[in-house]
Amino acid sequence: MWAIFKKEVNGFFSTLTGYVVVGVFLTLLGLIMWVFPDYSILDYNFASLDQLFTVAPIIFLFLIPAICMRSFSEEKQTGTIETLFTKPLTEWQIILGKYCGALFLLFIAIIPTLIYYYTIWQLGAPQGNIDRGEVLGSYVGLFFLAGIFIAISLYASVLSNNQIVAFLVGALLSFMVYWGFQFMSTIPFFYGGIDDVIQKIGIDYHYRSISNGAIDSRDVLYFLSSIFVFLFLTHQYLRGNRNQ
Repeated sequence: MWAIFKKEVNGFFSTLTGYVVVGVFLTLLGLIMWVFPDYSILDYNFASLDQLFTVAPIIFLFLIPAICMRSFSEEKQTGTIETLFTKPLTEWQIILGKYCGALFLLFIAIIPTLIYYYTIWQLGAPQGNIDRGEVLGSYVGLFFLAGIFIAISLYASVLSNNQIVAFLVGALLSFMVYWGFQFMSTIPFFYGGIDDVIQKIGIDYHYRSISNGAIDSRDVLYFLSSIFVFLFLTHQYLRGNRNQ
């Protein structure tokens, strides 16, 4: 697993991939939070990082599938997946190595956003007038969100040897799991009945819940379970290919 992790991280940062990912993420967030008037913190007149945690999932929706689309698709396309199978590595070690590599890259991208927190802290009246518990919960939720999107995108990548197809499937699945159940709950047939249950199946409900600053064990369990489900699906598909 460690060897795969190092290979993935080196692959990100030995080319422009890692730098582009971090640069695009920070540039888009910076423009939205400080430049665009409809979202600018400077026009918000309230010490909050709500804009960051509202916009970041939308950026992740496209950015993470773009990062992960090559994880297995490229290996299958070039035939190097067969070489991996000859190594003394289990399917779980391969998957977790790639998963942790992508998660590390997203962690590197998220860390610089702490400067936004420091800026809001300084701009607050009085200084430091910001809900630290809410910010902490939002960062925890954002990290878990990245974890789920990575697990979904790895599953999409293992399904096809075409990177574009892997990207599209990953983005579509991420959208459906994040917002799909929220939209489904508004259908008149479900409204007033099981709409609450349907909402709780989607990521959006739990992301908003944990972003309120209360890190509930049920939300944490949901995130961890969802990550495991998609990693397990990836494992089953990869194992089936290995046995062919």
